[in-house]
Amino acid sequence: MSSRKFFVGGNWKMNGDKESLGELIMTLNTASLNDETEVVCGAPSIYLDYVRSKLDQRIGVAAQNCYKVPKGAFTGEISPAMIKDCGIEWVILGHSERRHVFGESDELIGQKVAHCLESDLGVIACIGEKLEEREAGTTEDVVFEQTKVIADNVRDWTRVVLAYEPVWAIGTGKTATPDQAQEVHEKLRGWLRENLSDAVADSVRIIYGGSVTGGNCKELAAQPDVDGFLVGGASLKPEFVEIINARS
Repeated sequence: MSSRKFFVGGNWKMNGDKESLGELIMTLNTASLNDETEVVCGAPSIYLDYVRSKLDQRIGVAAQNCYKVPKGAFTGEISPAMIKDCGIEWVILGHSERRHVFGESDELIGQKVAHCLESDLGVIACIGEKLEEREAGTTEDVVFEQTKVIADNVRDWTRVVLAYEPVWAIGTGKTATPDQAQEVHEKLRGWLRENLSDAVADSVRIIYGGSVTGGNCKELAAQPDVDGFLVGGASLKPEFVEIINARS
């Protein structure tokens, strides 16, 4: 396997309350987790402080979104400065739900990436095609264009994880086959090599998201260009521990 450290993110989305998240945190804190895997949990913004205070320090915490400036008259938004003030080190940007439910453009996501990195936050940057784009044979065009806008706003790739999430597989129970995931990840790494450098292509972690479960994680994790997962629904369940340990 590559020298890239396996990375498993849990995106809790708009789920949980203090009671249920407290139980999940207890499960994670007492679980035997692979030391060779980096784990980060994406909590709802209102619970970031609570989760960081309760979760074992070996597990990172991410905000699920933020805005592109440090402060100002932006009702309902949070800034990287606020996220950092809560002791949080990561943020998820460009998730398909932000793109397709809330209408965030590639340009806005790129601006957010730039500001977060300038603010010394790690970024889990999401890309992925919709079902009609895959069926039309435009998967590469879509994910390369999304990746380019992100790449144009990155100076230091050591703080960036790329998350490939085919939109048709998120929350649908449909998962890209290991071969489908590997094919796109391999092409993305090739794009990084061609447009950036060998060093970036060899070091950046490209993780897969889209109905990852305890049942399919080991086969996905065995693919040479799959460097981890961004897990949705299963990250709220005890099986998240199995997914974290997919390479054990």
